[in-house]
Amino acid sequence: MDKWFEKAKLGIFIHYGIYAVNGISESWSFFNGGISYEDYMKQLDGFTASKFDADKWADLIEKSGAKYAVLTTKHHDGVALWDTQYSDLNVVKSTPARRDIIKEYAEAITKKGIHLGMYYSLIDWSHPDYPSVYQDGIVPEDLSKVNKFSEPTNGVQDEERWNKFLEFNNNQLQEILTDYGKVDLLWFDGDWERSAKQWNLPEFKQYLQSFNPDIIINSRLQGHGDYKTPEQGIPITRPEGPWEFCTTINSSWGYVPTDTKYKSLNQIIRMFCDCITLGGNMLLDIGPMEDGTVDPREEAILLGLGKWIGTHEEAVFETDEGILPRYYFGGSTISKDKQTLYLFVYDDPKECVCLKGLSNKIKEITVLHSGKKLTHEIHGGVPWFNIPGTTWIHMTAEDAHEQVTVLKLELEGELDMYGGSGAVVTHN
Repeated sequence: MDKWFEKAKLGIFIHYGIYAVNGISESWSFFNGGISYEDYMKQLDGFTASKFDADKWADLIEKSGAKYAVLTTKHHDGVALWDTQYSDLNVVKSTPARRDIIKEYAEAITKKGIHLGMYYSLIDWSHPDYPSVYQDGIVPEDLSKVNKFSEPTNGVQDEERWNKFLEFNNNQLQEILTDYGKVDLLWFDGDWERSAKQWNLPEFKQYLQSFNPDIIINSRLQGHGDYKTPEQGIPITRPEGPWEFCTTINSSWGYVPTDTKYKSLNQIIRMFCDCITLGGNMLLDIGPMEDGTVDPREEAILLGLGKWIGTHEEAVFETDEGILPRYYFGGSTISKDKQTLYLFVYDDPKECVCLKGLSNKIKEITVLHSGKKLTHEIHGGVPWFNIPGTTWIHMTAEDAHEQVTVLKLELEGELDMYGGSGAVVTHN
């Protein structure tokens, strides 16, 4: 897998589509019966993208500190944000916007040197050939529970129509992967409605790689993706291999004006620190309004996060995952040469920050944002058993950053942590 992804740390997710017109849940609102399909699709008439400025988006993403962006080219509702030749259900042909959003986005993002990501829904609840088969080809016993948008309601499967649908997906993905410059990342969604065999895997993945052998594909490909994508619930245990945590700024992916449950800037920075502590990336989502502008509250979060990252860059980029929380009750990262440990201090300490299990001698401790040098002392330890004492770093509230403080510990030699259960001191 291309190494840029694991070094990126932060990506910005963008859920933009006709669902922003009424400010309702993307695709799910009609699938779950909250609104009729007809009323949902009436939003096409109100989608203007009248103030959409891709360069402004790219500028905001750059200022957030993100190294990649992912935009919804098409959600489960089947409405494409580009001028697809394979369906009239797109914003160029069927909305007043009459603009190829994907083209403008791809150009602006690429121009900034940000890695280009495209979200694409494998399922399409508007396509006539999509609800032609059941998952794994198994007809459910109770047909009354079948959702007409995803499976046949009559118990009869039509493989020919399903194959036509797969060809449709292939054609649309070919457009995305050839018409908008080099796409670095494909972010699939919706793989759960069909099996790997029904999605024609692994051949389907090989087809995608034929356009760009370096393309990175997320995990939502029935076991054939390149990295894991835990969603909304932050991992407690590190996922194996490369991973990315995707989350919203409030509770919604798209623009929902009634959703005022916003996370604070401090919470977002702490979540980001938690992700990089565990060696992952954070993919932070914004949901632009129908006209293409970003809610000022979301913009403020992105700018605030970017400002914090800018001040603490050396603790974020070109670092590896940190030490375990049993050593230090907070987040951390380690420099590539393993000779510097960065501690994230989430709260204002009363008198000290406590670090356990550090076997190295400390050369110097610096508060990263201010450059202030801190003193420390070590209590306890049994040197002849190589059991280190407890390191107490003298730090008080006035040393703290307004959001999250980073302490830089320069060590003698490569980081060495003791993980044992102590010993009885039998001789002094």
